[in-house]
Amino acid sequence: MTTKPVLSVKDLTVSFPSEAGRVDAVRGVSFDLYPGRSLGIVGESGSGKSVSSMAVMGLLPDYAKINGSIKLNGEELLGKSDSEMSKIRGKQIGMIFQDPLSSLTPVFTVGDQIVEALQCHQDISYNDAMKRAVELLDLVGIPNPDKRVKSFPHEFSGGMRQRVVIAIAIAHNPEVIIADEPTTALDVTIQAQILEVLKTAQRETHAAVIMITHDMGVVANTADDVIVMYAGRPVEKANAYELFDSPRMPYTIGLLSAIPRADQPADQPLIPIDGNPPTVINLPPGCPFADRCPIVMPECRKEEPHLEPIDTGHGERSEGHMAACIRKQDIFRKQINGKDLFPVPPLPEETLADVPRSERKIALQVNDLKKHFPLIKGAFLKRRVGTVRAVNGLDFEVREGETLSIVGESGCGKTTTLLQIMDLGVELTEGKIELAGEDVAKMSGRERRAARRNIQMVFQDPMGALDPRMTVFDIIAEPLRSFGYEGDLEDRIAELMDLVGLDPSHIDRFPGAFSGGQRQRIGFARALASNPAVVVLDEPVSALDVSIQAGMINLLDELRAKLGLSYVFVAHDLSVVRHISHRVAVMYLGKFVEVGEVDELFDNPLHPYTKALLSAIPIPDPEVEKTRARVTLEGDLPGPADEIVGCSFKTRCPLYKLLGAEQQAKCNSEEPILTSHGPDHTAACHWVEQSEAKL
Repeated sequence: MTTKPVLSVKDLTVSFPSEAGRVDAVRGVSFDLYPGRSLGIVGESGSGKSVSSMAVMGLLPDYAKINGSIKLNGEELLGKSDSEMSKIRGKQIGMIFQDPLSSLTPVFTVGDQIVEALQCHQDISYNDAMKRAVELLDLVGIPNPDKRVKSFPHEFSGGMRQRVVIAIAIAHNPEVIIADEPTTALDVTIQAQILEVLKTAQRETHAAVIMITHDMGVVANTADDVIVMYAGRPVEKANAYELFDSPRMPYTIGLLSAIPRADQPADQPLIPIDGNPPTVINLPPGCPFADRCPIVMPECRKEEPHLEPIDTGHGERSEGHMAACIRKQDIFRKQINGKDLFPVPPLPEETLADVPRSERKIALQVNDLKKHFPLIKGAFLKRRVGTVRAVNGLDFEVREGETLSIVGESGCGKTTTLLQIMDLGVELTEGKIELAGEDVAKMSGRERRAARRNIQMVFQDPMGALDPRMTVFDIIAEPLRSFGYEGDLEDRIAELMDLVGLDPSHIDRFPGAFSGGQRQRIGFARALASNPAVVVLDEPVSALDVSIQAGMINLLDELRAKLGLSYVFVAHDLSVVRHISHRVAVMYLGKFVEVGEVDELFDNPLHPYTKALLSAIPIPDPEVEKTRARVTLEGDLPGPADEIVGCSFKTRCPLYKLLGAEQQAKCNSEEPILTSHGPDHTAACHWVEQSEAKL
């Protein structure tokens, strides 16, 4: 490492005016960034991660008050005008934003947008810039770059758009690349590809990288050094290996303990951090984490601790590892005095623990479920030009007290499957749905309405699912009134709020007065109001911070065990899936390609697609994450309207390329079906044995 940092940030503070008072979004951030190294900045929502990066880029609004120092190669950036910063942005500092679609102009081709970025800082002709654009698209892994350079952003998938944004960010070989949550909205397979593209870009440019994320697995994969932020300030700083191995700040320990891991069986509950992050308006004196800290002392509330080096125990101080905690010297390997800082909660008591799965009632059964949509062309004379096979023949059952998770990339048909189940097959193309043993197709309108009390849904966005004009009482009372509840409404709603861990005294508040995790609990209380047998969950924790997410996952598991609920769970985070599921179905282009018991499927995947999904999951341990082999996929998910003969996965299958001509011919001509490969484990692949040996 060179001794001269390319970017040096010292005591950076950022505040904004608000009706409630001054918002101190960033309260003293300092770090040095060196060429060729990656700095991970992690923390919950509102911790100041993104505001710090926007301050470096000079993209904060005029009313933001910024103090401190930001130096690029010794040159002070604070105080420069927007026109002066425009000469630096894109050339010396490149930025990759979270949402690639909003970063690209929809009315220009991606090639023209890269050309524009090049011509902003270089005296280069259009033709030469277009040649360079093709080279950049090729570098970031866009197939057929000479043709795709003329495409518009909407013609690319999310992962491909993010690659274009990376190409623009590295167009001038910048000295610093800032990536702000660049993989948050992407599937795990695409996320793995984007992280590899970022590493390639860093090798090509030798740039220093700032990776801003809430995903500790991504940090373990990419970062050399890590800063953990809380309430606008860094609370721990260390190299990645030391921080993951021996964190010294209770907040860091809580974050790491709250993360579900895809490489470990879910034999115990997750460890949530109680409470919510504080608002950074008129913070009280003392440590801002004190109200959530399990080892808080009276001294912690008197003065906010500074970020200071760790004493190694021999009178020496480790300048590389720093923590803002007055008890940092007492903490070792997530323990204090030999006891865990965050003890593991007890396992929920299973009401059906003594009943074998085969003897439990079937809560939901689906046979040959199909949902096809016509593909229409023409503005006036409309004609059908194809069929979108969103769901194309699914068979599964969910028994009492168990969770079936459906996983797969975006566009594979997961959410359409849930919507068809919730619609009770009203517009089903083909197939059969049985709820509590009754065929919903044979129900009258009155019977169908009555049956809906048996199946309820929890949505992904808790704020979007709750009417902001209704109080919590009215939100939870709505299904009770709809189904003609005859008991005392107030008592029932107070019981439901207490059941999901909410204070019943908050019954008259509006959704805006609650945090994201609390709003999701309100949505769950509403779903439980009608005493359903089946709850359908569509990405219920993806919008929550990791510490809040852990509490919600534990709640879901506890209520399933206590009430004997059955869950149909959809999520793109496979670590969460392993923790909450009993059985898992892997979906690709409208069909299941592997189904099995959760630990068997995760520990012994059979289908090449499942292997690729699992190997793409980032593990929150740099020792594991930076050395493990991966099964990589090339390209993007084919369209569900494509006419495919043979195996639908063959165009992306890493095993297909290793097979002989005769074996490939079978993949090209014959569609594989789900075949048993052990108790409760099926896979749709012609060459399972070769997959186990070669991948």
